[in-house]
Amino acid sequence: MREELKQFLGADWGESTPERKGYRNGTYTRDLATSSGPIEDLEVPRDREGHFHTHVFDRYNRYEPRVAEGLTQMFVAGVSTQKVGEVAQTLMGVAPSASAVSRLNHTLTEQFEAWRERSLHTHWRIVYLDGVHFTVRHGDQTDSTIILTALGVDLEGAKEVLALRVCAEESKDGWMDLLQDLRTRGATQVDLIVTDGHDGLLAAVSTLFPTTLRQRCVIHKQRNVMNAIPKRERGAITTELTGIWKSLTKEEALTQLAAFQGKYQKRYPEAVRSLMEDEAHLLTFYAFPQVMHRYIRTTNAIESFFSNVRQRTDQIDSFTTETSCVTIVWAVMQAIHLPKIPVN
Repeated sequence: MREELKQFLGADWGESTPERKGYRNGTYTRDLATSSGPIEDLEVPRDREGHFHTHVFDRYNRYEPRVAEGLTQMFVAGVSTQKVGEVAQTLMGVAPSASAVSRLNHTLTEQFEAWRERSLHTHWRIVYLDGVHFTVRHGDQTDSTIILTALGVDLEGAKEVLALRVCAEESKDGWMDLLQDLRTRGATQVDLIVTDGHDGLLAAVSTLFPTTLRQRCVIHKQRNVMNAIPKRERGAITTELTGIWKSLTKEEALTQLAAFQGKYQKRYPEAVRSLMEDEAHLLTFYAFPQVMHRYIRTTNAIESFFSNVRQRTDQIDSFTTETSCVTIVWAVMQAIHLPKIPVN
């Protein structure tokens, strides 16, 4: 640090040079947690104008950079705040305070803001749209928060989280904001959008991606249909529905769909109505190569991703703000490996 100050001032102690830019002003003390243990009363040199800052540690940070990074990764991995404190206490002799945790998360927030403004590829093979719920605690009160998510698949089959939006509830306005954000950052050509049946989501997709093919998740639709079927018959009827989705050709699927409608129209009219209202989007996956069908007829790709995220975030004590919630969730998402899928 003394050498840093010398380079900053342009002169050694007591030296008079034309390059001198200031003068020393003694030292101040602070504690610093390092990977080798805590350092107490560390003497840090300073200049008279207060412009010098060492690169040994960040300003106001009580942890050297690699220690701070390690603690941050523990939070992202879903380790509870208490457990992180216990580990830090054991390894370094000092546990992170609430303010220290806040500073560590501030770094994540800056990275998240840069990520959410990045440019996107123009052309995407698939975009999955869905939301995941979290609870944010404010003192003794809790609020439900949903993070709307766009998961994209590029032309090589690689998956990538494209955008996140925090909303109090799922709505058309929330999805409009997210989809407009995709377009603004460059993603204007999408071959297929895969969704559940939320009305607000479908309205937003129709408005901003009107020419894009859409696949209605057949698993969600199957559940809706089963809600109108007596429990005693659900097993057999589920098998019939599954047979439709797994037909080798669209023509065969349409034949079976018509047969299902004729068979159950009078007995279970509400179930048939629910099924046929999405007929135009249930079999869209047949427009794509057969190797893709298992990956695009449901929203399983994004739902399994959410399940992986929850396995980690469930270990976190609580989220106290929407900002901390979406930032940590984003960081967790970035740490999850997303396998490629066939797209041709």
